[in-house]
Amino acid sequence: MKLFVIAAVLAIAAAAPSSYKPNEKTYEKDYKYPEITVTGQSDERNVDGSGKWNYAQSDYTTREEAQEQKKFTVTTVDDYGKEYTAEVFGNTNKGSSYWVSPEGEKFTLTWAADNAGFQPKGDHLPVAPVHVYELPVAPVHEYVLPVAPVHEYELPVAPVHIPFNGKGFKIY
Repeated sequence: MKLFVIAAVLAIAAAAPSSYKPNEKTYEKDYKYPEITVTGQSDERNVDGSGKWNYAQSDYTTREEAQEQKKFTVTTVDDYGKEYTAEVFGNTNKGSSYWVSPEGEKFTLTWAADNAGFQPKGDHLPVAPVHVYELPVAPVHEYVLPVAPVHEYELPVAPVHIPFNGKGFKIY
């Protein structure tokens, strides 16, 4: 019975209206977003795997993209460090988008995606700072290296032993 009473109290608490007031002034009930319609579009797909498509909307948003199949030479390395090359087919894409932000700022983004990777370009994209500095140069020491002294002397000559027979005569 106690469990039933606790469950009933929790159900009543969950069903009670919240004292939290939603921010109705920012998102008013009667506000309707402008209806955005597609003003133009095309889609072309070819048998060889290439194609292109685009669309334009009433809010001036546009997007276009083109793709084509290309043969790539790929180098892979197995677990043992041996390299293998193979030819594979893949898509290369190029495209662009244009839109206007709610603040009225205009954005254009172009991109390419191929064997060099994804390369986006746009004025709104962050760019890494360029550091201009000179590399330090090692100091140059100009001095004469010491030279080992040269000793000029005659090498000693080993004495030649001529055997004598004890009577003053040479023995040959």
